[in-house]
Amino acid sequence: MGRPDGPPDLRDAIEVALVRTASGGVRKRIRVNGVPRRAAALAGTLRTVMFAPEDMLLISGSPSLRREALDALAGQRSPGYARYLTAYGRALQQRNGLLRLIREEQATRDELRFWDAQLLESGAAVREERQRLLTALAEPLAAAHAEIAPDEAAGGRLELAYSTNAPQAAGESVRDALARRLAETADKEVWNGTTLVGPHRDDLVFEMAGRPLATFASRGQQRTAILAFKLAELDMLTAVDTRPPLLLLDDVFSELDPDRRAHLVRRIAALPQAFVTTTTLEDIDPALRSIGTAWEVRPAADGTAVLERGA
Repeated sequence: MGRPDGPPDLRDAIEVALVRTASGGVRKRIRVNGVPRRAAALAGTLRTVMFAPEDMLLISGSPSLRREALDALAGQRSPGYARYLTAYGRALQQRNGLLRLIREEQATRDELRFWDAQLLESGAAVREERQRLLTALAEPLAAAHAEIAPDEAAGGRLELAYSTNAPQAAGESVRDALARRLAETADKEVWNGTTLVGPHRDDLVFEMAGRPLATFASRGQQRTAILAFKLAELDMLTAVDTRPPLLLLDDVFSELDPDRRAHLVRRIAALPQAFVTTTTLEDIDPALRSIGTAWEVRPAADGTAVLERGA
C-alpha cells in the first residue's frame, strides 16, 4: 500500500496474509513495514470505509446498526474515542450488574455512586465526540447527496440528527443532562435492573428537509442516502491527513442502479486502492473491471480455499 516515491505518510507497507497452520487451520498474519502487528494496532495506520449489503438497513434497521456505524467512524477519526467507549461499556456492565443486585435486595443504592461517576464521565465523552463527528460530517454528506441525486437534494438537505433520551436543557452540559436523567429514572432502573439512559440508548436519524427518512423515503431514496453517507465518510477521513482510507465493497453493485453505480465507480477509480468482492464478476461495472485486477476464490481438492488470478 503506497508508493516508494510518495510522501512519508504514504510509505507504510501493510501486509495481511492468511497462513495455514500445521493443524490445517488458518490464522491471520499482519505486518507493517515488515514488523508483526496486532489487528488493533492498525487503527492509527490503516483507516477503512466498508460498504456491504447489510448497510442497506442502516436507515430502517435497528438503532444498534447506526450506533455501530457512528462509533466505528468516530474511532477512526479520533484515536482516543475507543478508550472512552471501552470505559463506558465497562461502567455500564458493572452498573447493570449492581442494579440487578439492588433489585434483589443484595446491594444498596449507595453502592451505585462509584459506577455512576464512571458512567457519567465516559458517557459524556462518548456523546460529545459523536456530536462533534456529526458536525464534521454535515457538509461532506450534503455535498455527496447533491452529487449523487441533485434532484432530490434540491428538495431538501440530507442531514444526520443525534437523538438522545438525555437531551440538554438550557445551560446544561452533556454530563449534567446525563446526571439529571439518571436521577429521574433511578426508581425505574432498579425495577428493571438495567441502565435506561446514556449513549447505549441513543440513535442516529437520517433526515431530509427535517423529516426522518425512515418514515417516508422509498427504498431507492434510502439507498441514495446510505451511499452518500459512505462517500462522505471517504471525504471526511481523507481530510484528516490527506490519506484516502481503504475502501472495502462487499457485493454492493447488484443493489445499485446504473447512475449510483457510475458515481461509485468514479470514486473508486480515484482511490489508490480498493477491494471489491462479488459472487458474479459481471455485477462489477465494466469501467471498474478495466482498471482493476481480478482474483477468484475457488475450493481446492482438500476442501480449503485458494486464491487464483481471474481472467
